[in-house]
Amino acid sequence: MRIRSKQDFWSGLMFVGIGLFFALQATKYQMGTAARMGPGYFPFWLGVILAVMGAGVALGALSIKAQETEVEKFDWRVTALIIGSVMLFGALLNLLGVYLATFILVVVSSVAGHDFNWKVAVANAAFLVFFSYLAFIRGLGLIFPLWPSFS
Repeated sequence: MRIRSKQDFWSGLMFVGIGLFFALQATKYQMGTAARMGPGYFPFWLGVILAVMGAGVALGALSIKAQETEVEKFDWRVTALIIGSVMLFGALLNLLGVYLATFILVVVSSVAGHDFNWKVAVANAAFLVFFSYLAFIRGLGLIFPLWPSFS
């Protein structure tokens, strides 16, 4: 048994690990049933599905048909930009509101891409702000501050 696609193999194992971690953490909460879900039900099954999909990716890396790839050097700059943009979003959400915080999140995380383009990042951010409004505010009726409140 030979690992042909090292990139797929290691990313599959990462998904298995993350999925199992969240599934195990979810067991600390009440599960409930499919008809009456408890707070642990959704994260448990989401973790299980992630672990199964990760196992599929890792096993696919062992296939003869898998394209041979190597694992490149880990890019800490990209990781810091992505995680930092999510943390920045959390810090700015109450201060700037959903619209501006989402816009900043998308633009800052877009900088992590190797083929970054300002016009594409701004267009993508505008679309995701509009989609967030439709999905979370109109669709789900969630209550978030929409615009900055400096009071």
